[in-house]
Amino acid sequence: MRALKRFGAETVALVLATVIFLVPFSFMLLTAVKDEVQSLDLDFAWPANWPVVENFVRVVEARDYVLLRAYVNSTILTVASVALIVVFAAMAAFVLQRRPGRVARVADFLVLSGLIIPPAIVPTIWLLQALGLFKTMPGLVLIEVAFNLSFAMLLFKAFIAAIPRELDEAAMIDGCGGLRLFFQVVFPLLRPVTITVILTSAVSVFNDFVNPLYFLPGDDNATVQVTLYNFQSQYNTQWNLLFMDIVLITIPPLLMFVFFNRKIVAGMTAGAIKG
Repeated sequence: MRALKRFGAETVALVLATVIFLVPFSFMLLTAVKDEVQSLDLDFAWPANWPVVENFVRVVEARDYVLLRAYVNSTILTVASVALIVVFAAMAAFVLQRRPGRVARVADFLVLSGLIIPPAIVPTIWLLQALGLFKTMPGLVLIEVAFNLSFAMLLFKAFIAAIPRELDEAAMIDGCGGLRLFFQVVFPLLRPVTITVILTSAVSVFNDFVNPLYFLPGDDNATVQVTLYNFQSQYNTQWNLLFMDIVLITIPPLLMFVFFNRKIVAGMTAGAIKG
């Protein structure tokens, strides 16, 4: 009886999750393939005609191919940010986990604060301006690293806790220094959680809308999420082109999630269990 109730609850949860995901997604697809007049209705009606190629071409060509430039900018931003997040988070987590004490407790508090306290936009802009990094890609990369570092550190620290300290001691007896110990001995063992951090951070950075809007304005610096403004104005919104743009910028993270879903769950679960 208990197994039957559990199966029923799981079935209901699965159906609800499917509906919650598929209803908005199907609405987005239907609107993206309608013409401009029919898309104004914003309903689930079947398209009277199918200007799919026309909508696609108009979205790509909008504002002198800004979407293509945005894809390049988002790719550079994502790759650079994720690389720094993985290296810095893994190294910091290793030190904090292996050297407990008052300093480590303060650092842990700061890491948790990074997850809880919302970022201050205006002071961050002042800081970037003082450093000469405002409206630059390196400045935005540093912002993304700072905002995503806390979560990555928590995952790495939980996973590192399961690695025996005897392994560190044996490597140091063999002559390994700090950096060599980490990169040649410890870091290869972090592969499951590293994959999880890479995937979750990449999706987060690629889908980020607020930070590029505030810290990297301008068409030349546009990222894919900011291109949604191309088809909205104060008096008119081209819903079919807007939703076609949403479809195009949703494809990369959606494919990443579909193909690597098991690795994401496995890495987070392993870290939780081993922590």
